[in-house]
Amino acid sequence: MSAVHHFIQESVKKAEINEYLKNEFENAGYGGVDITKTPLGTHIVVYAMRPGLVIGRGGETIKNLAKTLEEKFQLPNPQISVAEIEIPELNAEVVASRVASALKRGIHFRRAGFWALSQVMEAGALGAEIIISGKLRTDRARYEKFREGYLPKSGEPPIRYMRQASLHVQLKPGIFGVKVRIMPPEAKFPDKMEIIKETREEPTETTPPETTETAEPTETAETTETTETTETETEK
Repeated sequence: MSAVHHFIQESVKKAEINEYLKNEFENAGYGGVDITKTPLGTHIVVYAMRPGLVIGRGGETIKNLAKTLEEKFQLPNPQISVAEIEIPELNAEVVASRVASALKRGIHFRRAGFWALSQVMEAGALGAEIIISGKLRTDRARYEKFREGYLPKSGEPPIRYMRQASLHVQLKPGIFGVKVRIMPPEAKFPDKMEIIKETREEPTETTPPETTETAEPTETAETTETTETTETETEK
């Protein structure tokens, strides 16, 4: 097996696992999965808004999930951990599922798109884009974009930081597609320069050393007598 074929198979398997978990934990607010191979097996991190529904009572649900992943997807020794999503509005999977559920309830696509976009930007995202495609108003399929903020699509920052997700929902006119791209607030761009001001240390004022004053000699009776004798001797 070539290296290219191996990586293609791994990507397809990860997409299948993501689709399975999305359908299995839709009520738990599923937000994505990270799969990492270790020498001891496969480490899987499931992100969800309600981790309790993923774990189950007494860990029963997560045990059944580990058995399913090992038998159905041939993952060696899966070790599953569940992480809670701190800010759901910055998770692309959660935003896409919210837009899809809004479309299922019969909300107009423009209202659903603008509502989700405002929620994402209020959460602190640098940029966001929501694309809704399908038979929106006529029998001919088209798409509509809802975009705001700074959202580059080429270069290293999108590959490294951008969060994206796509979801399909079955409605009466047909299948609608929802695609979400989010640029999180911690993203760094090479064209955004930060100027650091140089701080100069002010010289500290040094206090001059204390001078000790020499006391002037005081005249005593003995000194006056010695001076008088010296004066008389010089006159002689």
